[in-house]
Amino acid sequence: MDWGSIFGNTLGYLISPVTIAYALAATGLAVHFGFAGLLNFGMAGFMALGGYGYAISILSFGAPWWLGMIIGMVMAALFAVLLGIPTLRLRADYLAIVTIAAAEIVRLLFTTQVFDEWTNSADGLGGYHDSFRAANPFPPGQYGFGPWTFNEVGLWVRVFGLILLGLSILLVWSLMRSPWGRVLKGIREDEDAVRSLGKNVFAYKMQALVVGGVIGALGGIVYVLPSAVVPSSYTTALTFFVWTCLLLGGAATILGPSLGAVIFWLVMALLGNLLPDLATAGILPISDIQAGTLRFILVGVALMLLVIFRPQGILGDKREMTFVK
Repeated sequence: MDWGSIFGNTLGYLISPVTIAYALAATGLAVHFGFAGLLNFGMAGFMALGGYGYAISILSFGAPWWLGMIIGMVMAALFAVLLGIPTLRLRADYLAIVTIAAAEIVRLLFTTQVFDEWTNSADGLGGYHDSFRAANPFPPGQYGFGPWTFNEVGLWVRVFGLILLGLSILLVWSLMRSPWGRVLKGIREDEDAVRSLGKNVFAYKMQALVVGGVIGALGGIVYVLPSAVVPSSYTTALTFFVWTCLLLGGAATILGPSLGAVIFWLVMALLGNLLPDLATAGILPISDIQAGTLRFILVGVALMLLVIFRPQGILGDKREMTFVK
């Protein structure tokens, strides 16, 4: 087996655009669940609206890339409001069902031919990169070393994504240290007690849903910067992967979602490269295609063990986890 290639491909995910995108989405989900106690299973919908809002703004309306980002964020905020008005008074389990259904509705709307003029239905969108790449401050060339060697475009995408991630982490850190954040944590612990103090619990939940959704939309934008917007990318599996990143790092933490995203994708990449090679070498009594699928089984088992034995995640505090009381 080519161990150099296996480890090289794995380490490349340390700062890949997909890892940064998942870190952003998991940070937004931390606002929803970790700090507000909102059981949102619709993060894929927020990411889809961010990516599609960005791409459609550029392709259909000729907007510059930065305006496309703003439009994607606004679409996610509007989705949060529309989703929150009828659902935020529901119990956690009902909220989870509604949000996962809402995300699927968003994805299916992008696949229908009714909006084919703007969404290109199931084929998705591409060719919207010119204005973003024109803003690249890095001259043409190769940068980095080893598995972290990129051309100027790859470097620009990663640097820009890390800037967005850093700003999002700083925003969440500031909010959670503020009186607003303390009220939000109080709602997570006992919303009736917070309501008895005269606080508008519904308004705080709505604000948290909007803030986390906008951060998730930024993750959706970074997700599509290197390639294309394809509706099949926004299935429920995307949301479950983001949840895995969140729970792995620590739901009620600032840096936990980013750490979880890095570990998750390093493990996924390692298993995705190692297991097929083991099957090809005859060490595993399965085909290489079956070995590629086996990694999802192993990650699923690992997630169950994580929730059972360390539900607070790597950086989390068990006392702050709403589902282990």
